Amino acid sequence: MAKYEQPTRRPAVVAGASSGIGAETALALAAAGYPVALGARRVDRCEELAAQIRADGGEAVAHALDVSSDEAVADFAAKAAADLGDIEVVISNAALIGPGGLLETDSERLAREVDVNLLGPHRLVRAFVPGMVERRRGDIVFVSSDVAVRPRPFMGGYSATKAGLEGLVGALQMELEGSGVRASVVRPGPTWSEMGMDWDADAAAKVLNSWIKFGQARHSHFLKARAIADAIATVVSAPRGVHLSPVDVNPEAPLEEQ
Repeated sequence: MAKYEQPTRRPAVVAGASSGIGAETALALAAAGYPVALGARRVDRCEELAAQIRADGGEAVAHALDVSSDEAVADFAAKAAADLGDIEVVISNAALIGPGGLLETDSERLAREVDVNLLGPHRLVRAFVPGMVERRRGDIVFVSSDVAVRPRPFMGGYSATKAGLEGLVGALQMELEGSGVRASVVRPGPTWSEMGMDWDADAAAKVLNSWIKFGQARHSHFLKARAIADAIATVVSAPRGVHLSPVDVNPEAPLEEQ
């Protein structure tokens, strides 16, 4: 293999693959020829998705993954490598989000969001990136959010952790300079997914109305998760020597009636 070529086989890991952006990313990468290892706490959902990918001619495995546990991440990383070989691509997508004002949010709940949304990505870095550095190639993509640059009310924990995540990635990018390993941010705008579907209806309405109050909802159109997945696939498929980050993906307003 020439110095700057990607290998023909690039095994990929998707953390948080049981639904939404993670599930669509697994499908998009598999369709593009990447062997994929799917991880989430809802491993049954990942197993169903892996079976679908295999039925469509792709290569996929599924294992339980809890990014809030050092041991669980290490175990998942070992199993993914045993199944697929050296991992070339990691998608850090697992996250928690809950509505509520910071005055009413207890420290235990906020700590849980920090553990999953900020420390979880760092655990993935520790598990996978040293091997990439040793091989002098690889991609790790962090799914952030537009709240990292413009916080939204009643989503303080999520906003803070995504801002922290982008700070972590910014430092990581500088530390990886010249290593051949790319750390990238994909930053979705409002997107339909299962995140938030378990919210109390009144709490969800309060959050959405506050977006309008502060000018954070110019229109009612949300992205489909596949749009984010396609952006992620584009980032990791870029030729070596090309680094796409950050990538903002936002919904376009519907065409006006003429």
